[in-house]
Amino acid sequence: MEHYGQCLTSSQHKFLLESLETDLRSEYQRRIEIMLLADQGKSQAQICDELGCSQETARHWITMARMGQAHQWNKQPMGRPKVINEEYLHCLRKLASQSPRTFGYPFQHWTGHWLSKHLEKESGIKISACHVNRLLKSQGISKR
Repeated sequence: MEHYGQCLTSSQHKFLLESLETDLRSEYQRRIEIMLLADQGKSQAQICDELGCSQETARHWITMARMGQAHQWNKQPMGRPKVINEEYLHCLRKLASQSPRTFGYPFQHWTGHWLSKHLEKESGIKISACHVNRLLKSQGISKR
């Protein structure tokens, strides 16, 4: 394997440069730039200063480049993992369409707080009452 710089092969370097020429989300572009700068021999601190990224982000993508995984720049999802899935939304819709009394509660109408507590017991997924209310609104669901 012929290396271009510090950690990339010539084909990896070429692939990353070609990828930069496409219309990318800024986060993807930053991943590529981190690996290219690491390949030039720049330190993690220098890369963070130049790109304004976190040390964790720089460290991760420098490691990916060194492990020969530079081609994986677009395989990992962005941001925090999504906790709420279709199954959770289905349970929320079903629960909100029924009376809380069906489940032994003494009140007539659901609140975000009680939906959150009940769904946490059922699914093990804990989200705030505010987030439950946002989900209800985004799904066009009424608590009444």
